[in-house]
Amino acid sequence: MTLDSPKKRAHCIMEDVDLSSERRKAFREVLSKLKLQKYESRKLGMNDVLEINSGSLKDWTPRKLRDLPWHFLRKVMALNVTARSTSFRCGAPHDQGTRVDEEEQGIDEQIFFFSDSDTKVSVNPLDLLCAVLLCSDSFLQQEILSKMSMCQFALPLLLPALDTPKCNLMLWAMRDIVRKWRPHSLAESRGFREESLVLTAMPTISFVRMGSCSFSKSKLLNEVLSPSQQHHDFFIHQDLSSGNVPREIADGLIEISWFFPGGRKNLDLFSEPVAVTNLRGDIESHWLQFSFLTEVSSAVFIFAENITEREYTLLSSLKESTTKYYFILNRQAGRSSETLAFLNRLAPVLKLKNSHMLMKDSSTNKAKFVEKLQFTIQSIMNSSPKRIGIEDMAVIARELGIQIDEDRVECQTASNCVKEITTEIKDVAYYKQERLRLQGDLWKSLAKVEKEMCRMRRQGDIPAEKYKSQLKDKMLELRKQQNKCDLTDGLTKFIDAIQHLLPLEKHYFLKWMKFQLDHIARGNLSKLRAEYKEKCKSLGDDPKQLAELDKLISSTSLGVEHFMRELGQFYEAEHSMVKEGKILKSGRQFTHLPGIAADLMLEGFPIELIDGDASNIPLQWVTDVLTELHAKLRGRSKMLVLTVLGVQSTGKSTLLNTMFGLQFAVSSGRCTRGAFMLLIQVTEILKKELGCDFILVIDTEGLKAPELAKLEDSYQHDNELATLVIGLSDITIVNMAMENATEMKDILQIVVHAFLRMEKIGHKPNCQFVHQNVSDVSAHEQNMRDRKHLLEQLNEMIKAAAKMEKLNKEIKFSDIMEYDLEKHNWYIPGLWHGVPPMAPVNMGYSEKVYELKRYLFEFIKNRSLKRTPKDVPQFIEWVKSLWNAVKHENFIFSFRNSLIAEAYNQLSVKYSEWEWDFRKEMHLWITEKETAIQNLSPDELEADKSQYEMQQKLLCGEQRILELLKQYFESGAANLHLIEKYREDFIRSAKSLKTELESYSFKKCKEAIHIKKGQHKIANIQAEYMKVIEGKVDMLLDQCRRKESKLENKELEMEFEKMWKETFSELSPICLQKHEIHEDIEFQLRKDLDNRGSSVNQKIQKAGSLMNYRINSFTMRTEYLDFSFTSAVKRWFTKKRSQKTEKLAESLMAQCNSYIEERVYSKADYDETYCRELLHLINEKLQREEVKKLQTSVGFEVDLKLHILGEAAHAFQKMHDDFLKENDPQQRLEKLKPQYFSTFRDHYLEKDARQNRAKEFCDQCLKPALMDYVSKRLGLEIVDDILSSGQSIEYASRSFFQFTVQKKLLEDGNFNNYVKYILNYEKFVKAWIWRHILDYYREAEDLEDLEEEILSTIIKKVRDALEKAKDESITTVSAFLNNFCKVLQKDLVISKDSLVGIQFKNTADPAQFSTFIQTFLPDLQKQILAELKDLEIKSKLSHLPLKPQDEIFKRVFGCGKQCPFCKVPCEAGGGNHKEHFASVHRPQGLGRYQNLVTENLTYSLCSSDVVSNTEFRNSDTDWKDHPYKDYRQYYPHWRIQPDPSITASDYWKFVFKEFNQQFAKEYGAKPANLPADWQKITKEQALESLKEAFTMK
Repeated sequence: MTLDSPKKRAHCIMEDVDLSSERRKAFREVLSKLKLQKYESRKLGMNDVLEINSGSLKDWTPRKLRDLPWHFLRKVMALNVTARSTSFRCGAPHDQGTRVDEEEQGIDEQIFFFSDSDTKVSVNPLDLLCAVLLCSDSFLQQEILSKMSMCQFALPLLLPALDTPKCNLMLWAMRDIVRKWRPHSLAESRGFREESLVLTAMPTISFVRMGSCSFSKSKLLNEVLSPSQQHHDFFIHQDLSSGNVPREIADGLIEISWFFPGGRKNLDLFSEPVAVTNLRGDIESHWLQFSFLTEVSSAVFIFAENITEREYTLLSSLKESTTKYYFILNRQAGRSSETLAFLNRLAPVLKLKNSHMLMKDSSTNKAKFVEKLQFTIQSIMNSSPKRIGIEDMAVIARELGIQIDEDRVECQTASNCVKEITTEIKDVAYYKQERLRLQGDLWKSLAKVEKEMCRMRRQGDIPAEKYKSQLKDKMLELRKQQNKCDLTDGLTKFIDAIQHLLPLEKHYFLKWMKFQLDHIARGNLSKLRAEYKEKCKSLGDDPKQLAELDKLISSTSLGVEHFMRELGQFYEAEHSMVKEGKILKSGRQFTHLPGIAADLMLEGFPIELIDGDASNIPLQWVTDVLTELHAKLRGRSKMLVLTVLGVQSTGKSTLLNTMFGLQFAVSSGRCTRGAFMLLIQVTEILKKELGCDFILVIDTEGLKAPELAKLEDSYQHDNELATLVIGLSDITIVNMAMENATEMKDILQIVVHAFLRMEKIGHKPNCQFVHQNVSDVSAHEQNMRDRKHLLEQLNEMIKAAAKMEKLNKEIKFSDIMEYDLEKHNWYIPGLWHGVPPMAPVNMGYSEKVYELKRYLFEFIKNRSLKRTPKDVPQFIEWVKSLWNAVKHENFIFSFRNSLIAEAYNQLSVKYSEWEWDFRKEMHLWITEKETAIQNLSPDELEADKSQYEMQQKLLCGEQRILELLKQYFESGAANLHLIEKYREDFIRSAKSLKTELESYSFKKCKEAIHIKKGQHKIANIQAEYMKVIEGKVDMLLDQCRRKESKLENKELEMEFEKMWKETFSELSPICLQKHEIHEDIEFQLRKDLDNRGSSVNQKIQKAGSLMNYRINSFTMRTEYLDFSFTSAVKRWFTKKRSQKTEKLAESLMAQCNSYIEERVYSKADYDETYCRELLHLINEKLQREEVKKLQTSVGFEVDLKLHILGEAAHAFQKMHDDFLKENDPQQRLEKLKPQYFSTFRDHYLEKDARQNRAKEFCDQCLKPALMDYVSKRLGLEIVDDILSSGQSIEYASRSFFQFTVQKKLLEDGNFNNYVKYILNYEKFVKAWIWRHILDYYREAEDLEDLEEEILSTIIKKVRDALEKAKDESITTVSAFLNNFCKVLQKDLVISKDSLVGIQFKNTADPAQFSTFIQTFLPDLQKQILAELKDLEIKSKLSHLPLKPQDEIFKRVFGCGKQCPFCKVPCEAGGGNHKEHFASVHRPQGLGRYQNLVTENLTYSLCSSDVVSNTEFRNSDTDWKDHPYKDYRQYYPHWRIQPDPSITASDYWKFVFKEFNQQFAKEYGAKPANLPADWQKITKEQALESLKEAFTMK
């Protein structure tokens, strides 16, 4: 259809060349204006638009031309119907307001010359659209057109030739658009059609302009396509914002819009779909575009003012066209006769009739004219017009030399690859069953077995561990079957494409896959729906048949995710084979697959996290994909997780799409179940503000889906899904459609349940409730009552959920999460403004969603200040731990997370440090206080204020720990929010520690005062004696001096000896009274057992003297137990109880022995309170509930007390005798005899004895005091030294200690050590610590260094004190020494006896005496160190007042509670926690449990039993069977969690299988019949499981 004459053709070509260069120039000018030049070659992509930056969070109005493209892109992506507006403000709004206020009164003549200044500075919206599209890549073009389609904007069908020599047909750009409609032919059956827009054949009506035209073609089209009550601007026209700005580049653009009926005859304009195209510009200037329209259209409407020779010539060239032509003419144009003449000449050429002429002028009624035009179009549609789809138009376009966007080489390569895969897909369900076999029944069976392993519902009578082994074998068998499957041809091609295609081709490939698979699935689905409808009519309400069809419908979805799912299964199957050793690592084929999936994630494609069809997570696949992702991001993978939950088909995906432009793998009519994750990039600048590198969005599908509601375990599936995704999220958006109250209630119930679980495990995500389809402006206020009602409902639901989770306390919604009625509810208007399919997007929808988005990012910024976002490894850990807990029925008690364990461990380590600092401080204070008390006079002792000082010290220590705890929780350390629930435990522990230290300090002070008071009486007698002796020495000195001859040494000695004896005979002998301690203890014992009946009294009478009893002579006897059982049961329980009772006796005797040793070491005199305290210790232990359950006889109590008190009687008698000997006044005087003789001799011989006296002071006063000082402090320093050494990690927390001990036991492989560890844990730990201390100080130099350090510290204090004591006013040595002792009264206890001897007749100058002492100090230090070195290390350590082994034991032993079933010790931090727990439990046979009938050791694990159907019975249950699942009824303070993985208990399984025979022999039982797979566990696997259990990897 070209012009006839060759000259004209040549002329035309020349004109085209000129036009084309002009257009190119105009195009460059527009790009330059809009600052888009750089995107002419490097096209804008989806990432440029979707990336989160500061601009995307601002609600800004464009102020310059350069802002317009970005404004358009942001608005169109957010579905904002004002996106096409190109007007902008140059100044701030308030400036204009001010100017108006300041204007002078009066009207200026300028008003008549005013023109719209906007046209000079703005740009036409169509120019902007063309510029943006030509600067965008294919995928962004596709997204822009999809969004424009939703906004009901006309779409560019043919772009003018601006940057290319040819026009461009936008076929690819429209590929993604899918429309739903209901033609009138389906109105009765209420069926509908759904199809890809480019594939839908329909009549096309084109509207073009010839010459100039006095009325707006586009405005008229908008009227034609809009129902009378619902006007919409499909096409831009001159009366729209900036529509009057002259077009610079958009002429030649063909736009297309559609009308789709909704099945309402009275409302629909047309009964069938129709396409309407609109050519911008004159047909003469754009003949190629016009030619194209004549080929593809059913009818062309030509707008003209009049027709002249020129127009006639142009139109007569259309003589061969089969298209119908209509003219819309201006009746008032002046050349009507000429127009009529030419129309008559054109009538035969274009087959024109009167009805083809529509006349319009200014007097024409607009509504009537529009009606007439609509009627004309309907009549065209009724006359069997040609129907053509956009895909078909491309064929015609190619013939005309028009460029097709889809003809790019990369696009075609990808399309061909996809066709090779999809040609074989006819029946989706069949294809999935035959070609995607791994994700079918095999995967679903695997999922069921995996859950059964956690829930043990079908266990029956099989022992739990054996049943688990069977399930493990079953899983392996299913994996083997999977692994036998070969890759199908389609999958091979799929892998090949995503692996080897170039990045651009890969992107096209995935898009093509989506389009093709959606198209196939839609076809399948429409057939099934029709069948469903038929069956509903014929079958009525047969649930079984309909459920089958439901199942079929739900399996009809097919997308890229199914192919990726299949790859994941191939990878998982191969991985499990390698793990089991069935395949060598070198023989793996699929190791590259996670890398491919990670690349896809980085490119913005969603990856399936939860397979909703199997209701399972391919954990290994997901883990390795995310690990690859982390590696590709080089470890910079901090991400904030945003989850969207909502009932199926409530606009969830649209919400995400509007907020972030995300396209999840879902389409209309598809019943995908599960959750998909997708990464959104964040700009570098915003990363710092938000504190994260990415935002990970998780979209859930299939929640409360009606198609899936009848499937088995639908509620269970929804609950699992909600729990998992809420657990992973930082922010959860709960999307609810207001009109659907019942489903809303259902979803809330599921969500509330999930949030309750999260709160209990310490995770509190933020929650935003989005109520869709609420359009009233007053919605927020109006719905206040609704919100309150919602909160009431939530509170009700939380109570119900708490019951289901077996939580017995009252709980409200506000307890489980921060919920603000005002801030956390969003009312979003309905998406459509009017009735679909012709309704545009509601302006309010876009605005509200944008408001929500802005709030979310503000929230993220604030949150990042308090909490560090997860990185990928942490996210993986959360997926694993949440999924493991979800698989168990009792989620809260099944949840274990290594991040929480790690955070808890770190807190425990810190708390241990704070606890030791507090303990150390109090020990030092007590040491000082004891020393000070020893140095007090009787009067000072009465006025002592140590009680007040102690309280202050304790209070400060407690406050410091609480403050440190507070600071730690505010420090921003990793995952602190997860352990917030344990804060109370540590606060309680701090208070409990204060109470413990208070009791200890009070006791020590009381004891010191008691000892000091006891010494006063003796000291007074001693002082009297010494006065007498000193008087006698003075007299003797006088006598000897008066003798004429000078006496020699020997004679002096004889004289002194004679005087000494005479004086002693004159002194009245005051002997301290000796007591028979055993008699007092016997009396106390009788008093204690006085009310226990005559049989007890008789037993006591028969017992004889306590001196006949010792602890080591106690033996366990059968008569110590009360029993009323028979036969085998009696035998077994007798044995069991006998063992427990013996253990109790051993523990009690050890505890009492420790007390006795402590008292003896104090070197005080015996006090009757010691016996009372011992009896109190014994009685307190025997009164405990667990001891009462042993039902021991009264004989046991009597014998135990006899043996313990017998031991005490021996020890306390010796202690008393030693005290008497040590404190006898005459004995003490005898010790001072050499000192007095020395003084006497020196004075007689008039020797300078100052140095001797100083030396004696060092040897007799300082040395014992310094030795005592070192002894008192060495214990503390040893603890400090060990805790700060390289090996301190093993004592850092109870978990670390357990790990170290068990690892060492495994390495040593010594059976006897295992028995000690299991049966007598306390004794084992003490021995372990003692051995470790001895080993640590085996190199004696280490201990010498500590001793030297302590000694150097005190000697420095001594030197300082000597200097300080040299006061000018002090003139005597006696006063000097008293002053010296006062300065050091808190550090040293200097013997008063020795001191008096030194002071006697000491006439030295105090300063000189001080100097002499200082010269002797270095030698004294060496002497003390030498003596300490000579002491044997064991002896030295065992005689320390503060035993380091005891302090370290307190640190790692904890509360000392053991698991009620397997006796594993509790590892909880602090000393006063609510719940006891252990990282790993062990087979009960190791703790002596055996089968009553067979006598075989049992191998069940309590971590398996608590999820099984097994029962237990013991004294706590009154020997009645009780389900393990409800163990907390009897043991509410124990939290026994299921193993986090299949291999978690491998350590103890290995130990059991290694020493099965030895354990049986040791326990007098038969070996356990262990499951076969236990035999395969290696030492290496045991160590790995230990690391896993204690999170040490």
